Amino acid sequence: MTTQLFDLRKTSGNKNIASAVYRDFRQGAVIGALVICQLSFRSKMPFTRFVETGRVAKCAVGKYKGRLVCIVNVIDQNRVLIDGPTSGVPRQQYAVNHLHLTKFRVRFPHTARTRIVRDALEKFDLKKKFEETRWNERSVAKGRRFNMTDFDRFKLRLARRERNRIVSAQYKKMKKQVVSNGMLFGKPRKGTKPLPSKRVKSPEDAKKKKKKKKALPGKKAAAPAKKK
Repeated sequence: MTTQLFDLRKTSGNKNIASAVYRDFRQGAVIGALVICQLSFRSKMPFTRFVETGRVAKCAVGKYKGRLVCIVNVIDQNRVLIDGPTSGVPRQQYAVNHLHLTKFRVRFPHTARTRIVRDALEKFDLKKKFEETRWNERSVAKGRRFNMTDFDRFKLRLARRERNRIVSAQYKKMKKQVVSNGMLFGKPRKGTKPLPSKRVKSPEDAKKKKKKKKALPGKKAAAPAKKK
């Protein structure tokens, strides 16, 4: 578009009109670029885990699966140079597709030596910070499930059954109480009134009920036996 307007300014008979169009176009392009830059700085980036120097990642495939490493250098779009002095992973090239990037990033120079990487990781206290994440809790639970025996799975099934029984009983109790109070999901239902509280039966009431009990109709009471 710029080239066409520039050619129009040189070849057109009315140079004043062509110059005005070209000047307006340049001003509009500059203003548009400034607006885009301002919007880009104001808005936050939705993705923050980049393949970069210092990014902490977790190996997903191979001999060192599950260990934390640090990216030291980016070889190309498919390979990186990793180093894990605190997790026992030697410096080597690794495929990007076989890494799980974390939210942590350690600051050290580009292509730093292993000694510098180790000092940076120890100062960052990576192991403690990663243990506090939800990711580590899920991985530990997954490892426990993987190492369970048949008897462990049997005990887990019984424990879940007992838990569900307790939860269901409590839920029914709470639901009954809510319905009797005219409430549903914490909100009063229209056209309903709370029911009167039920009277708790006492042992004295049971005794009175037994005394008032009479014989069934149509049958005579048995006469007392005579003594010989």
